[in-house]
Amino acid sequence: MADSTAPRSLEGKIALVTGSSRGIGAATARALAAEGAHVVITGRKVTDLEAVEDAIHSAGGNATIAPLDLTESDSIARLAEAVAQRWDKLDILVINAATLPTLTPVTQIDRKQLNQALTLNVLATQALLSAFDPLLKRAEAGRVIGVTSSVGAEPRAFWGAYGATKAAFDNLLMSHGQEIARISETRVAVLDPGATRTAMRARAYPGEDPETVKPPESVADFIVTMLRDDFPNLHRVRVSTGA
Repeated sequence: MADSTAPRSLEGKIALVTGSSRGIGAATARALAAEGAHVVITGRKVTDLEAVEDAIHSAGGNATIAPLDLTESDSIARLAEAVAQRWDKLDILVINAATLPTLTPVTQIDRKQLNQALTLNVLATQALLSAFDPLLKRAEAGRVIGVTSSVGAEPRAFWGAYGATKAAFDNLLMSHGQEIARISETRVAVLDPGATRTAMRARAYPGEDPETVKPPESVADFIVTMLRDDFPNLHRVRVSTGA
């Protein structure tokens, strides 16, 4: 049994995890809370968020749900204002929410799906960085971790729509990290979780046995380790298959 009196590495930290109603986001929220962070969990489905919140509270952690659609106009600005009013800082921002368009040849990409993916995977990312940058700068050591995909850096047939959005996602994060390097203590990292047992993975690989890939908790533990041990600005890392 773990020692309940042992110091927790993220005690007193305020963390925001997007897309935290299930999968990697939910596991990350639970893991951060277990290390003492107060986690703001976001997503569109209230019941799913409440389930994550209940799990965190049952384990002795602290969380606040913030139901919202990141693609809706002003939703991110309103969230940032709410966080500022309550805590006046943000220590950790994990940008995890993403959508996967149908896998198809580039010539057959559905424009509506591509627009949806660009809005959530790219435009919402820029809005999050913009809205929360002041709060991250008010923290002693603000940390940003963006959850990406290998197809953003390594194009793959039929993944063009998703890969293009993740390439833009990576570029935004790394550009932001360069821009703040000399004017802020905030650091930025891009994390490729690799093959992970999520609903998105199941959609992309419907015939795959989910037990053959690692659970989202492995990625969540990796993120906690990154934050506990810290990382340099402009850090890129991939979670190994066996993590």
